Amino acid sequence: MRQPPRGRFITLEGGEGGGKSTQARLLAAALAGRGLPVLRTREPGGSPGAEAVRGLLLGQAVARWDGVAECMLHFAARREHLAATIRPALEAGLWVVCDRFADSTLAYQCFGQGVPRAAFEALAGVALEGLRPDLTLVLDIAPEQGLQRAEARGDTNRYEALGLAFHHRVHQGFRAIAAAEPDRCALLDATLPMAQVAAAILATVQARLPR
Repeated sequence: MRQPPRGRFITLEGGEGGGKSTQARLLAAALAGRGLPVLRTREPGGSPGAEAVRGLLLGQAVARWDGVAECMLHFAARREHLAATIRPALEAGLWVVCDRFADSTLAYQCFGQGVPRAAFEALAGVALEGLRPDLTLVLDIAPEQGLQRAEARGDTNRYEALGLAFHHRVHQGFRAIAAAEPDRCALLDATLPMAQVAAAILATVQARLPR
């Protein structure tokens, strides 16, 4: 029996208030409208075990763990998400659209909290076993504007309380990631109206990942 071709793995990244969840939903709908099998998921979370860890990471006191412990928790959730959701979907030929992935841990824990890059790489090697997104869409927005959007949305989490200096480090981290891997990453202006951002995302996907 002929196996379906491997699906494509698209991640959306960026700081708080950039509209990642909305754009992930719009992109998944646009791809499905073009006849592609699509799974939309998120991190932390995306599987029952990973969702349990999400509650710990986003809903607890700001200073509950040190950066390395927090990094380990993110990769524990990510490993479960990968094993239970992402890899089976890709092997079945689905296009996976994920709201955050490993780049968020690199930006938030390494650039933001000062976790050594070697710790990140070691955890990524064990948890991901070489899996990388086919395309990463980095939604770029200044931390001041992004945090205002997040506050207006009303669905806050503990990361949003870590202070503006932290979020500037995260912002620079995402920009550094995009600059270091231009073949995988596309940096997009998240301050544009939602429909314009969605159009830019779809155009990027069509250009980078032709069907």
